[in-house]
Order: sequence, then structure tokens, then C-alpha cells
Amino acid sequence: MQKGRRFLTENRSNPTVEEPVLPKERETVMTAKASVFAQVFPVPARDHWSTQGLRPRSITLSVAPMLDWTDRHCRAFLRLVCPSCVLYTEMLTTSAILRGRDPHRYLAFSPMEQPVILQLGGDDPNAMAQAARIARDYGYSGLNLNVGCPSARVQKGRFGACLMREPTLVREILDALASSGLPVSVKHRLGLDREESYRGLARFVETVAQGQCQHFIVHARNAWLQGLNPAANREIPPLRWEWVQQLKKDFPILRIELNGGLRSVEDVLQVREGVDGVMLGRAAYHSPLLLGSLERTLGYRSSEPNVEEIWNGLLGYAETWGERLPAPRLTRHLHGLYYGHPGAKTWRRLLGTVRPEESARSALIRLRKELLAWQVADAGFLAP
Repeated sequence: MQKGRRFLTENRSNPTVEEPVLPKERETVMTAKASVFAQVFPVPARDHWSTQGLRPRSITLSVAPMLDWTDRHCRAFLRLVCPSCVLYTEMLTTSAILRGRDPHRYLAFSPMEQPVILQLGGDDPNAMAQAARIARDYGYSGLNLNVGCPSARVQKGRFGACLMREPTLVREILDALASSGLPVSVKHRLGLDREESYRGLARFVETVAQGQCQHFIVHARNAWLQGLNPAANREIPPLRWEWVQQLKKDFPILRIELNGGLRSVEDVLQVREGVDGVMLGRAAYHSPLLLGSLERTLGYRSSEPNVEEIWNGLLGYAETWGERLPAPRLTRHLHGLYYGHPGAKTWRRLLGTVRPEESARSALIRLRKELLAWQVADAGFLAP
């Protein structure tokens, strides 16, 4: 799929984009917030870059919030693979936090996951402010508003991507989240349905940025609210990385992060010069070692991930749970550990032997023994 070679504007005869300008007083306030965001979004060590003869870049690497996938056990695993990544929770609605039976089950996380950002969904600023205070007490590093999910269920609740029609309300919600004292961000699309207008996207960002939010994570596709399910919405609407890069040019004091269609190191290298950060979703889940390769490319580490160290970390994590963590809750996230390497099919087959009544600790010990046996049989397998 081509990555949008031509920059679409409302006036095709003039490819330039009129630059929206933030008020001067907003620039002062937003610049003052930079130190807060620096605590959440680290920068590669300059020493590493200088020794490699490369120019340091303050580009960050993060893993997208993914419903039913990025739970606390998935995040613990990804942290072992990618120590520098910023991690996001699954989306939680304000009703689940404020009126749910067991919100602690979804809000609790391990210190090893930090920095971890809680993604929230909802349309009521007052409820958002309450949920934000609860999240602050749990120790989250920041809060993110979902303005990108196109599912019919989310639309029915009047949040997600359909909120792009109401940028003023989005700004009010983000201001309510910011009342907690935590850094806030918004994850959104380029636009809705077949509205192919960069200026519409710029107006949305300009309106929202006049509030407390200075961090925009842009999924570089439109959200089609009619006719496509969420899976198709990740593939069919045209991918326009250059629109996100243009946002950074037009709003240089904002933090602009690119999400969507990033599946390889080469993809990230193609966009890195024009944005402040990159966010991977399913590519990171299905091939987690890709995150380690990206860390090395971006200057966060000097070598590829060590599978043995990841295994030791997994065993240590499972040990903290003892017999309380059913094995499938952890192992269901491990299918991609050997993706693209010899033995990946064998690994997936072994994961299929995990039993619901096993604890994660017991299952990992057993799986490791079987992997060692396969290592003897197949020297090309990356078993520890």
C-alpha cells in the first residue's frame, strides 16, 4: 500500500498548507509543560548516539492501547522486551471506573510497567475529572483520551472517533482530565468517513490545543463510521503519514506522535524526522522483538533483545504471582516471542498445551524445559 505520496489539500493547485497559529499566550503555557512530559517520554542517551556517529533525536517509542490485548500481563511482558517504551492500557470507560463492579481489576498494574498511560473513553467532562483523580491515586504516568475508535458500540456511547465532530467538547474533556495534575494526550484519526481535508484535521488540533492538551497521537487514517468494522478501519482508509508530519510543521510547539501502518524498522526510519514519536500497535503485539530492534535503531540500546533475559524476567514476574495467576492470562500474549525466527511454529504449538488450571509460574517452568529439549534437537531455535 502506498503511503500517500501526494499531500491532499482543499486547493490541489496549491500544495502548500496554510499554517494554523496558536495564540502567543498558549505557546508560553505549553512550553512550560515540556518538563512534565520529559519525565514521561525519555530521550535516547546522547553518549550512545555520539559513539555511533548519529544525531540524537527526541523521538519516543510507544505501544498503542489495544482492547483485550494490552492488559497488565501483556504490558509486563512488553516492558521486558522494550525497557524504554511508553505503554498504554486498554481503553477503560468512565462508567467502568466509576460504576463498575471491580474497577481495581482493570486499574491495577505493576511498578515494572512504568511509564504506563491510562486510556479513557467517555464524553462527560465531570465524569472524566472523577476518573482522572482515581487514576492519579493509582500512580499512572499520564492519561489519554480515545478519539479514534470507530466501533458501533463506542459510537452508541458517543465517544471514540465520533468526538472528532466536537473538538470543543474534546478540549473540555481533556481539560477535565488535566485537572488531576497528570499529563494528558489525545489519540485521534485524520478525520471521519471520506472527509479528505487536511485543513479539517488542522482545525481540530488547533481547537483542542487551546486547552490543556499539548500531546496529539494521530492514527494516520480516517475513521469510516459507516460500512467498515474496526478491523477494516485499520486497513482500508488511505494511510497518510505526511499529514501527521505536516501537523508537526504547522504546530511545532505541540508533541505530535504518529500511529498507523508502522510495521518495520524501515517504516519508522521513513517517518522519524517529521514527528516527535512513533506508536506501534498490532505489529508490536504479533512481533514483540521488533520493539527491541526499534530501540536499537532509535538509540535506546546498543544490542538486540536477549531472549534469555526476557525469559528470566517472565519467570520472575510469574513468581511474584505464585499460584494466583492462571497460565493463559499470561501465555496468551507470548505467541509472537519467536516470530520470524526458526522454531516459531514449535513455540506456538507448545503454547497450545497450556492448561487453564495451570499457574503461569508452573506453565513457564514446564515450557522452558520443553524448549531446552527442542534446542538440543534444533540448534537454530532461539530457546534460552
